[in-house]
Amino acid sequence: MRKSYTKEDILNIAKDENVRFIRLQFTDLFGIIKNVEIPVNQLKKALDNQMMFDGSSIEGFVRIEESDMYLYPDLDTWLIFPWNANGSKIARLICDVYAPDGNPFPGDPRGVLKKVLKEANELGFTAMNVGPEPEFFLFKTDENGHPTMELNDSGGYFDLAPTDLGENCRRDIVLTLEEMGFEIEASHHEVAPGQHEIDFKYSDAIDAADQIQTFKLVVKNIAREHGLHATFMPKPLYGVNGSGMHCHQSLFRGKENAFYDESDELGLSETAKQYLAGILKHAYSFAAFTNPTVNSYKRLVPGFEAPSYIAWSAKNRSPLVRIPASRGLSTRIELRNPDPSANPYLALAAMLAAGLDGIKNELTLSEPVNQNIYEMEEEEKERIGIVSLPENLKEAVEAFASDEVLTNVLGKHISDHFIEAKQIEWDQFRTQVHPWEREQYITLY
Repeated sequence: MRKSYTKEDILNIAKDENVRFIRLQFTDLFGIIKNVEIPVNQLKKALDNQMMFDGSSIEGFVRIEESDMYLYPDLDTWLIFPWNANGSKIARLICDVYAPDGNPFPGDPRGVLKKVLKEANELGFTAMNVGPEPEFFLFKTDENGHPTMELNDSGGYFDLAPTDLGENCRRDIVLTLEEMGFEIEASHHEVAPGQHEIDFKYSDAIDAADQIQTFKLVVKNIAREHGLHATFMPKPLYGVNGSGMHCHQSLFRGKENAFYDESDELGLSETAKQYLAGILKHAYSFAAFTNPTVNSYKRLVPGFEAPSYIAWSAKNRSPLVRIPASRGLSTRIELRNPDPSANPYLALAAMLAAGLDGIKNELTLSEPVNQNIYEMEEEEKERIGIVSLPENLKEAVEAFASDEVLTNVLGKHISDHFIEAKQIEWDQFRTQVHPWEREQYITLY
């Protein structure tokens, strides 16, 4: 659990620790971390919400004629980085973005997640707990520090050194994360060569999204120190597993897990079943946020452990949603299609909005699918009502655009800018000539 700070706490710590610079961080529409760095003598001004920046320069924010934006630091995100710049200590504060009129900016992804959480609060839920599992690849770099396509090891699932040459890098990442307040639960080599996973303890949705962003920053920085490049690209290599970011999630009412019912055969409450029904109903359209790149859909294919079909099970891992075995306070659902290219704030907002729609409308949960979907005949899948996730970004964005529940919850600003940007991204991909095409056709025709 993150610590709580006052303005006076932060000013005193900055002085005592001789912090020289502060990074005021926020996240753009695509999940890219942005920051305004200020010297420590401007810290009080920042803590008084007086730091302004040009929003027209940030993807998906505003036009140049309405560019002034304010950064409101979340005091509880105060953190001193365990590395420095030329001997100077650097701290960070994660910020919400506000318009000059003092209202939250509707295009701020963190603010959008807060808005959906407020709706959950109004329905009686005090927290959405999330346990993310982001995976990443480590590639070697060249003499100029640029990433190559050469992996740093040939290890497999749970392998140890010397096969897993990323072990030292991964250990340093874990030590750095722990120094920054993360509670690490596991760290291991993943299935594909050069692929790794570090799991950290679940937290409330805002904190979990903040942690994902901080995690990515740490992984990339420590990898660079080891002469490696870390990438959260979902599918950097053909023929091996891609990188996912499974999201374990549950709703709480105070200290009570709203997903647990000991009298139910599976230990799932009606709330959990309705939430899951909402997830399944909207999964095809929120894939635009959980899997937001052209490359994301190269991972969501049969044969590489990533889900391709919209279904759920308490027993096997081929469907979209799995119910882990733990019960009581640990009762949760595991959504398996998200990948680490997702903007965590928008992805969690979309998931929560989908689940809440299921609760509000008391949706009926379909029967679980406990057999291996990949081995089913098409006729059997059709009979049971199993449909696939989108095959590409274009399908996902079109589905989101027609999903009134999600577009209304995420708001017109986010929806319009996201759809427009992703349509451009798809069109750029669609009109590009790729190496595969030249290999296949240049001599054949």
